[in-house]
Amino acid sequence: MTRTNWTRDEIAELFDLPFTELVFRAAEVHRAHHAAGEVQLCTLLSIKTGGCPEDCGYCSQSAHAKSGLKAEKLMDVEAVLAAAAEARAAGSQRFCMGAAWREPKDRDMGKVCAMVAGVKGLGLETCMTLGMLTGDQAKQLKDAGLDYYNHNIDTSPEHYGEVITTRTFQERLDTLEEVRGAGIAVCCGGIVGMGESRDDRVGFIHALATLPRHPESVPINALVPVKGTVLGDMFAGEKMIDDIEFVRTVAVARITMPRSMVRLSAGRESMSESTQALCFLAGANSIFTGDKLLTTANAGDSADAAMFAKLGLKPMEAEEPMRKILPGTGRGTATRSGVVEGGERSEHGGVGPLHHVSYGPPPRAGEELV
Repeated sequence: MTRTNWTRDEIAELFDLPFTELVFRAAEVHRAHHAAGEVQLCTLLSIKTGGCPEDCGYCSQSAHAKSGLKAEKLMDVEAVLAAAAEARAAGSQRFCMGAAWREPKDRDMGKVCAMVAGVKGLGLETCMTLGMLTGDQAKQLKDAGLDYYNHNIDTSPEHYGEVITTRTFQERLDTLEEVRGAGIAVCCGGIVGMGESRDDRVGFIHALATLPRHPESVPINALVPVKGTVLGDMFAGEKMIDDIEFVRTVAVARITMPRSMVRLSAGRESMSESTQALCFLAGANSIFTGDKLLTTANAGDSADAAMFAKLGLKPMEAEEPMRKILPGTGRGTATRSGVVEGGERSEHGGVGPLHHVSYGPPPRAGEELV
């Protein structure tokens, strides 16, 4: 079974490994569970921009920020579906929709669920981030066909209060429980470079890797300092985390959450191709494509296509490992690449050498593993 009992000391030891050794170990774990050289393409759309009552210090959409961003109404369903169709044509596999709310109002759920059903009907994986959810709202989203719900913990429990005061860390965990209870896959990660320490990054990964079930998707963001936000003004012109430390964070996330999709999210537009290549080597296997992430700039489809060609990467074909588990059996299936998906296997349990185990010839696609 996948470990969920990591200690902070074990995670700190991983962070402290020599850089090349850490990346090597992360790459081994990645290749044991995912198709090497494949990266999932996702698109993120802001379906309701600005006016959020939360005081998240990094966010330009907060009503507390002086970013000049004006509050907008919830988009029409037709406009969202048009954007989703465009994303699909550009090669995206998952379409993520975000609304700047503390929580959705019941009156908005019909429209939001229609967006989910419509995007699902286009053949795309669906993801939403709407703030906190009740159990009933989560069930409505599930019934509409929602695949993933994003609700980040943002940072370590200890550093959290330095970034946000209007919502507790526990409230975020409570929403994740509602999402799990409804049978929706969890997308949960956070932001690095917000003035946190190495110990906070250890605590951030620890909080994710010790959840009862790891998030199926783990977005790792680098702070994009936006003028008018608390952190944007505090760190204007500064880079609060260096590239090597960012790659370390990706690598430790991969080792401790081996079957999760690890996504390079905000901040990628300022990373060199070399840094992104190291992230892919360390186990990142999902990115946001397009020119915009909610309200901040992104690398763009053409730049990503050129980078993929240079690095020999291709859009993901294999299924996501954590979504291949057969309910009630603990068994998995094989993919086209022969990668074991979802089967119960012993994971690397510490920071010592990884054990290489032969599992025999690759099973045929769709063949059940025991």
